[in-house]
Amino acid sequence: MGFIPLFLTASAACMLFFLTVRNSLRSKLILQKNLVAQLALAHPELGVPPGKLLDPKEIQRILKNCAAEKSIPQSSRETLRALKVNQHQFNALIKRAPYNWVATFGGFKPI
Repeated sequence: MGFIPLFLTASAACMLFFLTVRNSLRSKLILQKNLVAQLALAHPELGVPPGKLLDPKEIQRILKNCAAEKSIPQSSRETLRALKVNQHQFNALIKRAPYNWVATFGGFKPI
């Protein structure tokens, strides 16, 4: 009888960790989608459908090809930089030991 509270506390801590990490990963994915949508609105030549994730390097390549004669605006460069940072943080997080278990159970894949 004395171990039941110990097991309940340990399982509650594991569940809280799982929910916290899952929420963090989902917020990073939502931020990534919002940044891609922001770039798609600013540059319709990208041809990105709403809600789709693209690699920031691919977006940068398309922008450089489309805007060969003119430079990419500063706001678009900052958004692209935020995309790259968010992608790196997300991918680094799901590679680390306790977080990759949550990513596996939650169905998160690298961006």
